[in-house]
Amino acid sequence: MPDASPALASDARRVTVLTVLTVLAGAVDAVSFLTMGKVFCALATGNVLFLSFALAGEGDVSVARPATAIGAFVAGAALAGVALKALAERGRAWFPAGLGCEAVLLVAAGVVTLWRHSTRTAADAGQDHAVIALVALAMGVRASTALRVHVPGMPTLLTQTAIAELVNDVLKRPRTVLRGMPAQQRLARTRWTATVGGIFTGGVLGTLLLVPLGTGRALLVIAAAVLLLAAVTSALPRRAERAGEPGGG
Repeated sequence: MPDASPALASDARRVTVLTVLTVLAGAVDAVSFLTMGKVFCALATGNVLFLSFALAGEGDVSVARPATAIGAFVAGAALAGVALKALAERGRAWFPAGLGCEAVLLVAAGVVTLWRHSTRTAADAGQDHAVIALVALAMGVRASTALRVHVPGMPTLLTQTAIAELVNDVLKRPRTVLRGMPAQQRLARTRWTATVGGIFTGGVLGTLLLVPLGTGRALLVIAAAVLLLAAVTSALPRRAERAGEPGGG
């Protein structure tokens, strides 16, 4: 018998929203890595490695780009952590607010890119540390927003753990398909798969956006998608209240 409990319905909704955010994170990193030099604005682990390579003096990696991305990411995560906590304590809709802040920062990065680099090459645009900082700041805000949602296996910015969890789960139950699993185990495997597949899909999407649009417009498209998601999630609690179901905040 299918489990139609309100808790699982809420989990399914959260998984869907975070899957979309994971796809958008992959798109952001495709744009940042391919057009801003060797830097990841969302997957901060890559920047730590790039910074270590640069400090060791090996490889064609600058110190400034990964250092800027790491610093901005940390600042965004810290500021968002404080702000979202304050909103939650006041009973405000902190999740749409976090997405809205992220979108505004991505819009600012897109506008700055178009303003400064509309007639320049991608390599020239990659030297703009202000654009890198704005995008990484937005991803730091995203990190705190996703962390506060606390859906296990779906940080939206990290795939290594999800890959390891998924592989180990498949090895333990190689013949068990989703339909034959308990509800919670089925949900866990779905989360891990969505995280890995989402990052991959986002990387493809971001790369395809760059071809016709360029860096600035691609960032604006991603920002528009985040804003749309913020609007949708903002409306969900009101719908749930009218239906007599527990809403998310």
